[in-house]
Amino acid sequence: MRNAARVSAETLLILLLLYLFLELLGIAWSVLWPLVVALLLTTLTWPPVRLLRRRGWPPALAASVVTVLFLALVVGIVVLIAVPVSAQAGKLAQGVVDGIETVRDWASGPPLNISDDQVNSGLNSAVDKMQASVGSIANATLSGVSTVVNGLVTTILALFLMFFFLKDGSRFLPWLGRQLPGRLSTDLPEIAARSWNTLGSFVRAQAFVGLLDAIFIGLGLWIVGVPLVLPLAVLTFVTAFVPIVGAVFAGLVAVLIALVFNGWVKALIVLGIILLVQQLEGNVFQPMVQSRGLGLHAAVVLLAVTLGGNLAGIVGSLLAVPVAALVAVIWGYLREQLSDPPVEPDPAPGPAREEAAASE
Repeated sequence: MRNAARVSAETLLILLLLYLFLELLGIAWSVLWPLVVALLLTTLTWPPVRLLRRRGWPPALAASVVTVLFLALVVGIVVLIAVPVSAQAGKLAQGVVDGIETVRDWASGPPLNISDDQVNSGLNSAVDKMQASVGSIANATLSGVSTVVNGLVTTILALFLMFFFLKDGSRFLPWLGRQLPGRLSTDLPEIAARSWNTLGSFVRAQAFVGLLDAIFIGLGLWIVGVPLVLPLAVLTFVTAFVPIVGAVFAGLVAVLIALVFNGWVKALIVLGIILLVQQLEGNVFQPMVQSRGLGLHAAVVLLAVTLGGNLAGIVGSLLAVPVAALVAVIWGYLREQLSDPPVEPDPAPGPAREEAAASE
């Protein structure tokens, strides 16, 4: 009973400390989130910086060039999506109008038999409800504007932090080792180095999965004959880094364009293609690639994403797998350090040992 009480008290103390740690993370999240984004971006941009530095480039110059090229790539992706869409804006608007008219004509016939008076009455009711909830709409709009502003600030901070990580990141671990006493000067830099490699594996795996999504969905859209295939494929790749919402948004855009330009039959075909690819990604591609790159079992990856989504929504889903991988890295290192070295067995008695004993 004493042992059970002692273990229970220690467990409660650990849970209390964990709760306080999570509360501190929530308080400092406005600073930690740009740091996390910067680390994720640094894992993508570090290989070219390392290559340039090995060729004799100064760290500041290599980091500056890669940062500028990264920004140019992001702007190019935005242009690649925006220019074709703007060129088709007139057709897209007319297609939306035609689609609404088609739905209205279908609803006016059997089996629904909705008359124009009923449609107008429904529209009037919707307008009245919108007018009654102007305050809520204004609050939601202000919240959306605040979210956009916070996103821009986070992006700018993350880019600046990425530049400094690229320029001075290689000096961080030696500096950390000099600041810590005793075994910590060896243990923490080693854990940080392993965690960095694991984080890089996660980002590369996510990019590979997004590339597979873009290729398969792009091929499906091209076969069906949906316009704007290249912008939709690029949008699919970019949104693959945002779990759940990214895939839903890209799929919704593709189905909407197919509905506007190709009709509801091909829109349903596109919806089926997207659902098939997303199922393959979530249940086959992503667990297999991430489990190999991170050293985690596919079931652990699925459970981590589910738990992270339930605890923290989109951000939790995004960070669940790397956090699980980092926990596995720390646990593996602690297990290596705490495990006893193997005991070598005594040699079996034989003629050599008997002769040595006789000589003694």
